[in-house]
Amino acid sequence: MTAIPQGRTRRAALVTAICACAVTGTAVLSGCDGDPDAGTNGVGKLPAATIQAKTRAAAQGAPAVRLSGTVVTSGRTYQLDMRLKADGGTGSVTSKGATFKLLRVGKQLYLKADADFWNQAGGNDGGEGAGGKLNGKYVKVPQDDPAYKKFSGFTDKDVLLDGLLTLHGALATDGHHDDAGTPTIRITGDKGSGGTLDVSLQGQPYPLRLVRAGGAGTLSFSDWGKDFTVAGPAKGETVDYGRQLPTS
Repeated sequence: MTAIPQGRTRRAALVTAICACAVTGTAVLSGCDGDPDAGTNGVGKLPAATIQAKTRAAAQGAPAVRLSGTVVTSGRTYQLDMRLKADGGTGSVTSKGATFKLLRVGKQLYLKADADFWNQAGGNDGGEGAGGKLNGKYVKVPQDDPAYKKFSGFTDKDVLLDGLLTLHGALATDGHHDDAGTPTIRITGDKGSGGTLDVSLQGQPYPLRLVRAGGAGTLSFSDWGKDFTVAGPAKGETVDYGRQLPTS
């Protein structure tokens, strides 16, 4: 049996290591052919419209998700940090420097804020004002109150994702990228002016980062499929506002 020269063995091992571990700025390449889709879920090879359809289906099928970032609607910017599932959601919303918490259990929506929020929203009506009664309490939002329609959407997984995960204009792919260590394929609408969406190339093709068209906000998605509990507050933690709730 002819022995293989030791130097040749080392060179072969080096070439193998380089091929297996080669990295280019936005994607890890598996294999010497530099295929950025090798070892992924394969959606990076698909047309943009198909990728969008698959990522929407994956998002709708996931039992839970966390989303954070900004949404601009009706000229107002909202900073969101929400955890959502089919039967409810919870998290915080900040707008115009005021932060309040939202909790939805089934169809029942609650809003919780500090005294300053309520006093600014409803005015100080003497004594402690509205804030004295409502500070740190969960306020039930009636379903016929305008605030319910405005804020319940922030807690509704299907409604919120259906409205957000839409790119406008002609769809196209825009290369392989990386989101916090996860390789992604980016799709765009109208070369980016209609929004961009980074889709995971690992596991399910979940959306990971969305830049909305027209500067309407940027959102990150995480904790796909990680369940959590939504439960109504204790009776002593809830109060009635007694008037129309503020929507600003």
